[in-house]
Amino acid sequence: AWIIYPSLEKHFKGHRDAITSVDFSLNKKQLASGSMDSCLMIWSMRPQMRAYRFVGHKDAVMCVQFSPSGHLVASGSRDKTVRLWVPSVKGESTVFKAHTATVRSVHFSSDGQSLVTASDDKTVKVWTVHRQKFLFSLSQHINWVRCARFSPDGRLIVSASDDKTVKLWDKTSRECIHSFCEHGGFVNHVDFHPSGTCIAAAGTDNTVKVWDVRMNRLLQHYQVHSAVVNSLSFHPSGNYLVTASNDSTLKILDLLEGRLLYTLHGHQGPATCVAFSRVGDFFASGGSDEQVMVWKTNFDAADYGDVLKTQKSGTSMDGTHHTLVEMNCGVHLKKTKPQDSGRNHAQQEEETSLANTLEHIMGQLDVLTQTVSILEQRLTLTEDKLKECLENQQKIIQNKMS
Repeated sequence: AWIIYPSLEKHFKGHRDAITSVDFSLNKKQLASGSMDSCLMIWSMRPQMRAYRFVGHKDAVMCVQFSPSGHLVASGSRDKTVRLWVPSVKGESTVFKAHTATVRSVHFSSDGQSLVTASDDKTVKVWTVHRQKFLFSLSQHINWVRCARFSPDGRLIVSASDDKTVKLWDKTSRECIHSFCEHGGFVNHVDFHPSGTCIAAAGTDNTVKVWDVRMNRLLQHYQVHSAVVNSLSFHPSGNYLVTASNDSTLKILDLLEGRLLYTLHGHQGPATCVAFSRVGDFFASGGSDEQVMVWKTNFDAADYGDVLKTQKSGTSMDGTHHTLVEMNCGVHLKKTKPQDSGRNHAQQEEETSLANTLEHIMGQLDVLTQTVSILEQRLTLTEDKLKECLENQQKIIQNKMS
C-alpha cells in the first residue's frame, strides 16, 4: 500500500473577508465557517446544494462550532455576543450577550449540554445550551483569552491567554489545577487530545507544543512553521495533528513518530484555521484569502497500522507505540527496530521514499492547477480592464476631435 498525500477536494468562495474558523457537522454533510465579514456560512458537502449565509452578528465572527449532534451551530463575535443557529434554510438564531468584549472562542461539551466561551474581557464562562443560562466564570487570566476547550470527558477546561499562560481548570471545583507558562509568546489555539491525556498548543513563537495534563510536563515540541501558528486540530485517532500558520501552509504531524509528515500549500497568505471532520477522513482550512478549502485526508484510522508499516519500511507495530513519544522535535529519537537483512531494508526504504516523493509531486500538482486557474481569472480581469481603458481613450480622442 502506498501512502497517499492529502488532496484538495473543494474550495468554497462566498466570504468577503478573512476566514476565522471552520467546523464540520457530525455527518459531514455541512461545513460551517466564520469570517471577519460578520457572516457565518454553512456549506453543503453534497454537490449542487447551495450554501446558507447567516447574517445577524454586528461585527466579525471570531469562532464557529457545531454541537455534537449537528443540530446547532454556535458562533462568537466581536460584537460581544454568542449566537446559537439552526443550520437550515431559515437560519433562525437565539442571541445572548456573553461577555463585555470580543468573544474569541466557543466550544460545546461532548454531551452537548454546556458551552464554554472565552473573551478579551479576560474571562472564560460556562453556560447551559438549553436557555443559555450562565453557570460560572473562570477569571484568573490577566489578559485576553484566545481559546477555551472542554476535555472529552467534560471534567476539565483548558484556556489559552495573551498573558502567556495556558491554564487547566477543574470544571466541578472551578479551580485552576495548573498553569503552563509560555515564555516565547502566547498561545493562539489550544485543544485536547481525543484521549483527554494531553493538550496541544499553537504558539505565536511559531511552535506547536504537546503537554501531558496528568504529569503537567512538555511531551513534544515542534518547530516546523516559519511564522505564527494560528490553529490546530487532532485527528480522531489521536495519531496526527494538523496545523495552520501565517507562513500560508498547513502541516500534518505524526504524533507517534514525533515528526512532520506533510506540508500543504493551498492558501495565499496566512492560513488562519483548520479542523478535522468528526471521523477524520476530511479536514477543512480557512485563510486570509477569504477561501475555505476542504481536503481529503487519505489516511484512514482503521488502516493506520498499514500506513505506519509503509513509512517504517517493515517495522512491526506493537502496543507500546501507541503512547505519544516524549521528544524534542529537532532531535531524532532512536527506536529499537527488528534487524532486517540489509539489502531488503534498503530496497524497501528506497521504494517508500520514491512513493512519498511521487505523492508529494501529485499533491503539489493539485496546488499548481488551482494556482493556474486563479492566475487565469486575474489575467481575464486585467484584459477586461485594459479593454475598458482603450475604449475610454478612444472616447476621449473622439470627444476632442468633435
